[in-house]
Amino acid sequence: MNTLKNLIRRKKVGLDLADYDKRAREVVKGFWQARFDAKEKQIREGKQDQGERAGVTGGKNLDGFTKLIVELVHANGLGHAQIYQERAVVVLPGYFRPTKLWDLLVINEGRLIAAIELKSQVGPSFGNNFNNRTEEAIGTAHDFAVAYREGALGKQNPPFMGWLMLVEDAPESRKPVKDKSPHFKVFPEFKDASYLKRYDILCERLMKEKLYTAASVMASPRSAISDGQYSDMSEFTSLSNFVRQFAAHIAAEAAR
Repeated sequence: MNTLKNLIRRKKVGLDLADYDKRAREVVKGFWQARFDAKEKQIREGKQDQGERAGVTGGKNLDGFTKLIVELVHANGLGHAQIYQERAVVVLPGYFRPTKLWDLLVINEGRLIAAIELKSQVGPSFGNNFNNRTEEAIGTAHDFAVAYREGALGKQNPPFMGWLMLVEDAPESRKPVKDKSPHFKVFPEFKDASYLKRYDILCERLMKEKLYTAASVMASPRSAISDGQYSDMSEFTSLSNFVRQFAAHIAAEAAR
């Protein structure tokens, strides 16, 4: 990160955060509205899924965040970069498997600048979904890291790796959760930690272990359909930190 800061300082490039908070609130409103509309449509058509599945099968409800990312790329000096979002062209090579689909790729002059995953989780089944999201995030990052090390991208600087999670802010995601480990103790920070707190710990450690450049968790209640309300669990795992890290990476690439 010091290299990024030095490049930006030498080139006197300022960071444009693209009014991210206002845009994020619009995305959050759209996220909840899309879930509501999808569920209502399936009810009208007599095709209602079990539980919360109706809101998920309506499509990629976090697409609004890709527009924010595109704006950050353009605003920080890489307006000529290629930004890929369609399923057929967001594929990267893996090491333990042939390929992996990402949600968004930024490529400039044949170099991978950024790869980003956008995820969400809505209750009531937080337990199994948390474990699945955790395993997926770790596995995806480690697989790509080894592929990069082994030359899958050729010779280039490390790309920005981003993981952004939107979680329903609800009593079920805030309440303490008990764990049973009959043979060995779990780490103390997990004791009675809610699922939102566990996502906070996950994001923090994904960054500390350098699996992702930035990882963020946003908590948002269903009532945000009217105002786009969301909150952070910590400064380190906040949307603000994610956006600043991404903008700095893009500006540094533009300054080279």
